[in-house]
Amino acid sequence: MSTYFYIANTPAGKLLLTSDDNIAVTGMHWVVFKRAPVVRAEWLEDKTRFQEVLRQLDEYFAGKRQAFDFPHKTIVGTSFQHSVWNELAKIPFGKTRTYQDIAVKIGKPKAVRAVGTAVGSNPFSIVVPCHRVLAAGGRINGYAGGLESKAVLLTLENISYRD
Repeated sequence: MSTYFYIANTPAGKLLLTSDDNIAVTGMHWVVFKRAPVVRAEWLEDKTRFQEVLRQLDEYFAGKRQAFDFPHKTIVGTSFQHSVWNELAKIPFGKTRTYQDIAVKIGKPKAVRAVGTAVGSNPFSIVVPCHRVLAAGGRINGYAGGLESKAVLLTLENISYRD
């Protein structure tokens, strides 16, 4: 099976988009993230496979889209991570949750740090809105794309936060 990729420039930073032979998007990773996949020599660069993703990202950054509906599939992660990512996907546009909120929702109220790690491993930045998770008291904290990227996304959604 082949892996296809494209690096998209967005107002919040560069995203590495990945796909497989079935055309489903398999990842949207901030290039600056230390755990982002590394493009391999055998991967095939192909912008045309990502036209729908790019269109929807453009609409999102133009303030014309609040949710994404292009075909994607998660091919990584533990059952715990999937439970966290599923909960992230439920956070509405313009709203936030805390790490504690997510831990409680998945039935693991003492697993706040593990939730934070799972949030940081989200393979679908922006689409699965991990940027909408804030620390207690509305503080902005770590983000795979960097705090500046997180601030851009929160501002775009009219979400207030504390530095």
